[in-house]
Amino acid sequence: MKVAIQGELGSNSHMAAVEMLGNQDDLEIIACTVSAQVLAKVVAGEVDSAVLPIENSLHGSVAEHYDLLLELPVRIDGESLLRIRHNVIAIPGVKLEEVRKVMSHPVALSQCRRFLAAHPELEVVPFYDTAGSVKNLMKAGLRDTAGIAPELAAKEYGGEVLVAGVEDHAENYTRFHLLRKEGAAGGANVADADKMSIAFAIEHRPGTLVAALERLARAGVNLTKIESRPVPGSPWEYVFYVDVRFDTTEKAEAALAALRGHCRMVKVLGWYRAA
Repeated sequence: MKVAIQGELGSNSHMAAVEMLGNQDDLEIIACTVSAQVLAKVVAGEVDSAVLPIENSLHGSVAEHYDLLLELPVRIDGESLLRIRHNVIAIPGVKLEEVRKVMSHPVALSQCRRFLAAHPELEVVPFYDTAGSVKNLMKAGLRDTAGIAPELAAKEYGGEVLVAGVEDHAENYTRFHLLRKEGAAGGANVADADKMSIAFAIEHRPGTLVAALERLARAGVNLTKIESRPVPGSPWEYVFYVDVRFDTTEKAEAALAALRGHCRMVKVLGWYRAA
């Protein structure tokens, strides 16, 4: 089974893929540079599925991924919640006092401010990927540099964890989606689903969003997330993305029917079991 992720092997997306699909012998992780490349491989049938982050409990939503979900023929088949732990990783044998630079993705760096403030001697260098920072320093043999990344990155590239758990907040989670091409076999069973993601657009008139949300409430579903994204070419108009929980398929179907009777566009992004 081939699964595409954005970022390097050893990243949080790699960990999420293993958590959702199992650490099976036939699981091949395909690392991609950007998220658009990840989903392009799904649509082209080059991989069986993809795992992408959609929201972090501290940093917020990944806006680009909402746009891609609407634009491309893919569906959400599952989700997971991954506890995010940041670790200082260096070449084996290097001591923390020898380190002069620390590299990582800007989001990871922003979540480790207390550690970085306690070590003002460290030059902070933004990098394209958490696990990629460890891959880079190991390949280049940088003994004065450490990366901030998941523990899996140390295992993947032969690094050593100097300091574990340097994140500011213990309650740091990222929600990931398991994505497949629309129409692909092996998807989630709608009868077992208790969560649905929907995108919809409404007329640009007063009260239309309130009316849409009232229809969801009357259908008996629980709104757990709402996100808005601009419509390209139509300034100040938006597509709304919602996640809803439900206890019966009938309530979910009623919610969809109510939205379709009110909105100018409705797209079901996926039915799945909530993490």
